[in-house]
Amino acid sequence: MQDFFTNCATVLQRYGFSYLRGAGTTLLLALVGTFFGCLIGFAVGAMQTIPVDKQRDPAWKRGLLHLLHGVLRCYVELFRGTPMIVQAVFIYYGLMQFGVKLDMWAAGFLIVSINTGAYMAETVRGGIVSIDPGQTEGAMAIGMNHWQTMVHVILPQALRNIIPQIGNNFIINIKDTSVLSVISITDLFFVHKSVVGALYTYFESASIVMVIYLTMTLLASYLLRLWEKALDGPQNYDLNTTDTLAYTSGMYNAPDPNYESQNLDMKGGAAHV
Repeated sequence: MQDFFTNCATVLQRYGFSYLRGAGTTLLLALVGTFFGCLIGFAVGAMQTIPVDKQRDPAWKRGLLHLLHGVLRCYVELFRGTPMIVQAVFIYYGLMQFGVKLDMWAAGFLIVSINTGAYMAETVRGGIVSIDPGQTEGAMAIGMNHWQTMVHVILPQALRNIIPQIGNNFIINIKDTSVLSVISITDLFFVHKSVVGALYTYFESASIVMVIYLTMTLLASYLLRLWEKALDGPQNYDLNTTDTLAYTSGMYNAPDPNYESQNLDMKGGAAHV
């Protein structure tokens, strides 16, 4: 055991900065990929929920919407149904066969973004469907079209419901970006393989990398919980009104059948103590 900690200290002394740089690369890929993946997911999820009215929509519009829904469905199933490492090899190396050479970083951001977007599309679609249909009907009743309803009414509510899944995808991306070492991106896992190749300290290096990954995911979980609580808003509210017929702010608690918890009874008289 003493040799283990000694070897870990030696590895950190020689390659500590490389581990930190690799962790920074991993976080950058996860952050950028999750951000653009969420944008893709919101766009795809919103387009998948465009209603098709067989009675009032013309035939060309119905056909176009069916085609759009089919293409988006194929995109979602393709990128959800194949591993990210295969997608990375296909996009980075496979496109070279057709004369398309992507920069390593551009390929990495693209791979993580479109992979995350496929998962987020279904999450957003589910979040939109979970909103009470009365919200859409009310927006339509005051003259909003579909896109105005989505942007101003439905999506803000859906966002609150899917925040946990956004955080989950971000944490998954922190770990899954390790597969991008296959296209030579020097993320944390790539640094681990380089250290192992130089020192043959498999267990020690893996332990260090595991602790770094765990630290990043725990910190991300904590920050996302803070964001979720901030969106929840305050738990208690004071009634603030100028209506003389209503109770004044701070004058009463929740009603009770005996009117003992209020300063005024329900008839407007003083409460009996």
